[in-house]
Amino acid sequence: MPATTIDEVINSLQSIITESINTNSRTGYFAALYYKVTASVRDGIAKGQFENGARMEKFDVLFANRYLHALNAWNNGQALSESWRVAFETAEKSSALVLQHLLLGMNAHINLDLGIAAVEVADGNMDGVQKDFNAINTIISALTYEVINEITRVSPLLSLLGLHASNYSILIQFSIDNARDGAWCFAEDLLKKQNNAYTDCIATRDKTIARLAQGLTQATGLMRITLWLIHVFEWKKPSKIIKALHQYQKEKIVVNAAPAVNKAAI
Repeated sequence: MPATTIDEVINSLQSIITESINTNSRTGYFAALYYKVTASVRDGIAKGQFENGARMEKFDVLFANRYLHALNAWNNGQALSESWRVAFETAEKSSALVLQHLLLGMNAHINLDLGIAAVEVADGNMDGVQKDFNAINTIISALTYEVINEITRVSPLLSLLGLHASNYSILIQFSIDNARDGAWCFAEDLLKKQNNAYTDCIATRDKTIARLAQGLTQATGLMRITLWLIHVFEWKKPSKIIKALHQYQKEKIVVNAAPAVNKAAI
C-alpha cells in the first residue's frame, strides 16, 4: 500500500534501510540519504517553515511513493521506469562507487519523479507549487552536499575526482541545480498533456534520464583509472557503509528535530 503520511514514508524508508543492512544490499545507500531528506521536510513542516504545510506533506508523500513503488516493482520483477531500473541494476554491482549509487538514485528521483509529483499535487493549477518544489530541492541540495562531504570517511580518495573538474566529472555531469530546472520545465510541459499524450511525455522523459543514468555509470581514459583507484580504497561491505551513512544522519536529525517535536506536541 502506498504511504499516506510523511511518517509512513519515514517508516518505510527505515524498513528498507534495516532490510538492506541485514541483506548487505546497496539499495540502502540511497534510502539512507532519502531518509534524511524526508525527515528534514517533516521537521520543516512542524516548524512552520513552508507556506502550506499540508500541501507540502502531500507533495512529499506523492514524491516518495514514486521511489517506494519503483523499489517494490524491482523487488517483485514488475515493470518500472528505465531510470530506476538502471539505478537498481547498478546497486547489485560492486564496481560502482558509493557516490555513483547516490547520484543514480537522485537522477531518477529528481529528473523524473519530481516533475510528475509536482503535476499530481498541482491538480491542474501550479500556483504555489513551485515554492514547495524549490523548497524540496533546497533541502535535497543542502543535505546531498553535506552527505557527500561526510562519505569521505567511507571513500577516503573521493577528492581525486577534482582532478577531472576541467573535462569530465561525475559531480559536474550531474548538477542538482540543472536537475531542478529541468524537472520544473518537464512538469510545466507534462501539465499540458492528457491521456496518451501524458504517458508518452513521461516515457520520453524516462528514456532521456535513463541515458543520463548510463552515463553516470560509465567512464573512459583517465577517469576510469581514477574511479578504479577510488574504489580500491573505498569501504566494501554495504551494511557497514549504510550504518555509517544512516547513523550520522539520524544523530543530526535527532538534534535538529527536538524543537519541532516539542512544538508539535504543544
